[in-house]
Amino acid sequence: MFVGVMRFSLEIVGARSLKDKRSVVRSLKERVQGRLRVSIAEVGALDFPQRASFGVACVSNEAAVCDKVLADVARMAGTLPDAVLTDQATEIVPFGEGGSGVQGGIEQAMSTGSTGSTGSTGSTGSTMGTDEEEDDAWQP
Repeated sequence: MFVGVMRFSLEIVGARSLKDKRSVVRSLKERVQGRLRVSIAEVGALDFPQRASFGVACVSNEAAVCDKVLADVARMAGTLPDAVLTDQATEIVPFGEGGSGVQGGIEQAMSTGSTGSTGSTGSTGSTMGTDEEEDDAWQP
């Protein structure tokens, strides 16, 4: 499995208020979600009417599919009549059986048979049962 993540920024040149910005942001999000199977959210520059930053994520069994889908999102953002694409960064992360890039977390818990029903969720999203297990937790 592969997880594709992209961050991009827009300069919304005609926006004079947050209401103007909201119109452009909502339109882009609805258009992207309607045509592509991705998750998209405005993640930065929330209080600035002429700037918007987005995060996009997709999952596929092939890295090339993630790359193509994210490139399609960037192309859609780049052709907006009311905004200019100013920054873009993409990353494809192999995860689980299809790749060996991420180890630990849920993958490790499932292979050791830990159910995590008595544990608490840490900042990494993995479930740990005791304080002793926290020492063995996944580290970047």
